[in-house]
Amino acid sequence: MEILLIIRFCCNCTYALLYKPIDRVTRSTLVLHDLLKHTPVDHPDYPLLQDALRISQNFLSSINEDIDPRRTAVTTPKGETRQLVKDGFLVEMSESSRKLRHVFLFTDVLLCAKLKKTSAGKHQQYDCKWYIPLADLVFPSPEESEASPHVHPFPDHELEDMKMKISALKSEIQKEKANKGQSRAIERLKKKMFENEFLLLLNSPTIPFRIHNRNGKSYLFLLSSDYERSEWREAIQKLQKKDLQAFVLSSVELQVLTGSCFKLRTVHNIPVTSNKDDDESPGLYGFLHVIVHSAKGFKQSANLYCTLEVDSFGYFVSKAKTRVFRDTTEPKWDEEFEIELEGSQSLRILCYEKCYDKTKVNKDNNEIVDKIMGKGQIQLDPQTVETKNWHTDVIEMNGIKVEFSMKFTSRDMSLKRTPSKKQTGVFGVKISVVTKRERSKVPYIVRQCVEEVEKRGIEEVGIYRISGVATDIQALKAVFDANNKDILLMLSDMDINAIAGTLKLYFRELPEPLLTDRLYPAFMEGIALSDPAAKENCMMHLLRSLPDPNLITFLFLLEHLKRVAEKEPINKMSLHNLATVFGPTLLRPSEVESKAHLTSAADIWSHDVMAQVQVLLYYLQHPPISFAELKRNTLYFSTDV
Repeated sequence: MEILLIIRFCCNCTYALLYKPIDRVTRSTLVLHDLLKHTPVDHPDYPLLQDALRISQNFLSSINEDIDPRRTAVTTPKGETRQLVKDGFLVEMSESSRKLRHVFLFTDVLLCAKLKKTSAGKHQQYDCKWYIPLADLVFPSPEESEASPHVHPFPDHELEDMKMKISALKSEIQKEKANKGQSRAIERLKKKMFENEFLLLLNSPTIPFRIHNRNGKSYLFLLSSDYERSEWREAIQKLQKKDLQAFVLSSVELQVLTGSCFKLRTVHNIPVTSNKDDDESPGLYGFLHVIVHSAKGFKQSANLYCTLEVDSFGYFVSKAKTRVFRDTTEPKWDEEFEIELEGSQSLRILCYEKCYDKTKVNKDNNEIVDKIMGKGQIQLDPQTVETKNWHTDVIEMNGIKVEFSMKFTSRDMSLKRTPSKKQTGVFGVKISVVTKRERSKVPYIVRQCVEEVEKRGIEEVGIYRISGVATDIQALKAVFDANNKDILLMLSDMDINAIAGTLKLYFRELPEPLLTDRLYPAFMEGIALSDPAAKENCMMHLLRSLPDPNLITFLFLLEHLKRVAEKEPINKMSLHNLATVFGPTLLRPSEVESKAHLTSAADIWSHDVMAQVQVLLYYLQHPPISFAELKRNTLYFSTDV
């Protein structure tokens, strides 16, 4: 009997303390509904009743969140349904520093929030940093934007160091799992990897996305790709076509709206690999060959070109660009590109109309802004891509159709150095053979490509990083191999990225690296020395140990790359960028078998590339090195460092 009394007492308490207050709000909501039905719209109490109804509805909605986790809407100030259209993590420039925000685009408002730190066991919550009703949101034109002197790009070498650390940590985690290591050790490694990935995600974006409130307040986001900027802009502008009214949210309304974000969000985790499940695809490592064939669907003639982007370490990077096809509605490029993949899972194609009006300059980055005509994205499915045959597809974008083909070559296959069977050419032939035949100190192909780049490509944005058209590169390769008399004429007409790509291909296809197989282990050990004097002596001795044709060509290339880096404010290519591009090409050994102890192409990347980049960077940062002085120096050191 006593137990029954206790149960009844608890039930009464539950009813009185939990259910009864909510029931009152429910009844009040119904009463407010009825009152609004019988209250004239022009009555002074009508807007007050509307506000009361909206607040009570939002309160009940927040109570029901746990019951219906798929709820996708809250109530607007006009009593209509407010739906979440888009959300995602963006980097905001706030108080001269970068902050990672979760941005929510509703049908009538843009809300910028950050995730609150919560203790274990408690529900996560968002804290609203600011909001703009879409009726008050405006986009400044690029030329109207005020420059942002406080936005400084993160140093390239620090970004590359983060990538190398992430790759190394991935390898360590895989080894721990393979050896059935302790879960604590794996969790510790995952935590370190997340910290580096978070920093990379925060510091890598550089593309400005600025929005204004009509009241005068300006907000600036930094994005990694023009694709995202276009997506957000288009989504907002589409909503702004509706009849929107300006409004101000009360503190209670703002709290309810921010509280709803946790349940409404479609992007739950920061886009880093640490947050991926173990069974998710690690992405592709190697080279993706893409042919951009043609495009249709343009309503009027324009100067058109396409860019290709792939994801790498959680953000997207522009990798290739077609030539501009002038004054047409049906451009036919038929251009092939070779794109390096670093754990990539997606390929993006963006189609632009080229702008030649120098007055339309974005003050944030001092570049002429071209108009995006269409954009599309496809997943790189390993089963579809990893075949020897070309896979042709069509990507649709805003009524425009772009036809393209692609095939994939794994990193271990693409990095093999194969000597040429035809020793009369220059590609795949030892550098000593070529210079002896030509009676030159530096191969003709190297001298001509360098001269052409310095003549008209040294200010080209992304020179040596942006892929040239593969068919153009192969055409130049054939001409140099045949020692055709029309080489100079062909060079002067060729796209500069193709010439840069031909130079890279020459060094990549040498039967042994420019810095030789024999000295490779010593270079790896020398760059790891901690004592500056010992490192200097060792690295200079290694140069003296190179065959003369290799050394003279290396020093010639070194001075060229330094001149390219002097134009970094214009071409965006720093010494570290250039070392990243050329380091593996000049040092990667020809013996693939030496990598047999590594388990995957991703391991090859993480273990060796960082050291190869550091070797070239060391010489690029060194004061000018003279061939004559090196040879005059009589100090001898063993290469066994």
